[in-house]
Amino acid sequence: MESVGSIFHDAFTASPIGIVIENLDGQPLFVNPAFCSMLGFTEEELRNKHCVDFSPAEDAAKDWTLFQQLRAGLIDHYHLDKRYFRRDGSLVWGRLSISLLNGHPSPLVLAMVEDITEKKKAEDALRDSEERLRLAQQAARMGAFEVDIPSGVTTWEQELEALYGLPPGGFAGTQTAFEKLVHPDDLAAVKGLVEKALKSGKPTKGEWRTVWPDGSVHWIGGRWQVFMDEANQPLRMVGVNIDIAERKAAEEELKKSEEKFSKAFRSSPMLLALTSARDYRYLDVNETFERATGWRRDEIIGRTIFDVGIWAEPNERIRFAERLLTEGSVRDLEIRFRRKDGSERVGLGSAELIDLGNEPFILSVIADITERKHAEDLWKIFVKNVPAQVAMLDREMRYIQASDRWCSDYSLDASQLIGRSHYEVFPDVSPTWKEMHSRALEGEILRAEEDRWDRADGTTMWVRWEIRPWTTSNGDIGGIVIFAEDITRRKQMEEALSGMSRKLIESQEQERARIARELHDDICQRLAMLAVDLERLQTAYPDARSGVKALQERTGDIASDVQALSHDLHSSKLDYLGVIAGIRSWCREFGDRQNIKIDFRSQVSTILAMEVGLCLLRVVQESLHNIVKHSGVKRAEVLLTEASGEVRLAVKDSGIGFDAESAKQSTGVGLISMRERVRLVNGTMSVDSKPMRGTIIRVCVPVKSQQLADKLAV
Repeated sequence: MESVGSIFHDAFTASPIGIVIENLDGQPLFVNPAFCSMLGFTEEELRNKHCVDFSPAEDAAKDWTLFQQLRAGLIDHYHLDKRYFRRDGSLVWGRLSISLLNGHPSPLVLAMVEDITEKKKAEDALRDSEERLRLAQQAARMGAFEVDIPSGVTTWEQELEALYGLPPGGFAGTQTAFEKLVHPDDLAAVKGLVEKALKSGKPTKGEWRTVWPDGSVHWIGGRWQVFMDEANQPLRMVGVNIDIAERKAAEEELKKSEEKFSKAFRSSPMLLALTSARDYRYLDVNETFERATGWRRDEIIGRTIFDVGIWAEPNERIRFAERLLTEGSVRDLEIRFRRKDGSERVGLGSAELIDLGNEPFILSVIADITERKHAEDLWKIFVKNVPAQVAMLDREMRYIQASDRWCSDYSLDASQLIGRSHYEVFPDVSPTWKEMHSRALEGEILRAEEDRWDRADGTTMWVRWEIRPWTTSNGDIGGIVIFAEDITRRKQMEEALSGMSRKLIESQEQERARIARELHDDICQRLAMLAVDLERLQTAYPDARSGVKALQERTGDIASDVQALSHDLHSSKLDYLGVIAGIRSWCREFGDRQNIKIDFRSQVSTILAMEVGLCLLRVVQESLHNIVKHSGVKRAEVLLTEASGEVRLAVKDSGIGFDAESAKQSTGVGLISMRERVRLVNGTMSVDSKPMRGTIIRVCVPVKSQQLADKLAV
């Protein structure tokens, strides 16, 4: 050690870099304090080790191979990045520089070790970030480009080449080569956008078609920016392109759907009006509304019901509004409305409170029943004010009385009925009806709120009927009363309203999908550009690496949130995974984002139709969002079961709960929207909640398998 110490300067000891002097057998002779501090060993402990003991076997093997070449005289120095064991068992990265010292009678080896652990971590993080960006671009069908404007050299990523139907490396790297790929009808517009960007230096975006080598046409969306030099001359252009074919196709479908809905709305035989639930301002009315009220569409749009004065009786309007806000819908409420000329009409009104774009609206459907009301005023028998068939029969089923409507519907005069047996007048009465007549004579009341009757002439009518016993003054059953009301018009109105509600919900889903695609196609492009710029900034300014890295992480968080919002809005998971797997996947992602444990279980084996699946997904989404916002718990249950031809959903939490009755008075549209969705698939929904006792949302929907839906669609 004396000889070694006499050769080397005190600077070795004071050096901040680890230094080791070894003999040609790899045995340490001198170790400076910096190397001891780096590994956590004392100098004596390190001098008692062999150089191969410093590192894991695979790293030591690489080092020893080079060391042997050094000892054999084949090389006189080498460099190697390898790992070193610390005293606590952890590993650090070091950059080893080995030099042969021949100036001494016994050649020695000088090993200098620089701690590069943090640098390695940064490099690994950068590689991971670049790989995530590459995968994200592939998944999003997105690619980046850069143009060196003075030289005209254009650089494309492989992902961008794929968007233009080119193989890796297939792009020629010039603006002319790019222009040849653009559809001829769009080329002038694209050139104009490029020229505008070159002059302004502002962010620019556009959409165009590209023609692939196989002749197929594809839609591309682009966003780019030109950066200027100190003389305000264009220096370079950086941007991204994305495949927007799916969005374009969806926009076309949405346009067609809107045209169909608009046509159905305009041509409906009912008075239809769409008004704001906030200020009762008219947004749209149909042609029947114009004819019935005398108000032209352009005269009424933008005005409120108070401006127009369409309600003839203010108290009727108040009752109508109270029922609508309380129950979410109104059915068959008789109202009086005033025409533009001041005359009054009578209508049978129904309305739905619907949610479009998170705004509450009212869809009103009114049937003008003025003439029918006039006819009712002329009825004379005991059902004078009821548009229904009514007959009173004794125990032998002989007619005692019959309403005008009964007689007119069967084309009979009262004189042809009174005193005669019902079975004599109608000899073809079915055994089923005879049985119900007998049960009523025994004291039972039978009724049907809706019953479909198929007439002999091929037409169909809907009837609400009731059969009940009537009693004599001494309490004995004297016979039965048969009541039957034709509700065909009402059913038509309900079907029209349901159809409108369905179309509005379909439009809402399409709008959700459009917004989701816009987030994906537009916002994601911006974030991708930001990521590209941050990456270049990190390369250009190494001293700002830590700050840029923090910005990259924040950008990644924003991109994740946007992607999550896009997934919530879009129902594509149901298409890709199926109903059950799609709902399970959404629950898992939502739970991870919101830090809430969602216990999802399914016992459903039937492949559910997409209409049913979408309904269940939206109910689950609304319920879980409410749990996160209001329940105060971090755990929820989602259970799907199947029994007796029905699929049943239950969403439970043990949180603070709420007063279910009070909630019905709320003007919120969350529960109302869920109920309407469930109703449109012929299902039922219930809410069981009490303060501090949790909440259970239950939905029961008739099973409609995807196979059956496909078969019916053929």
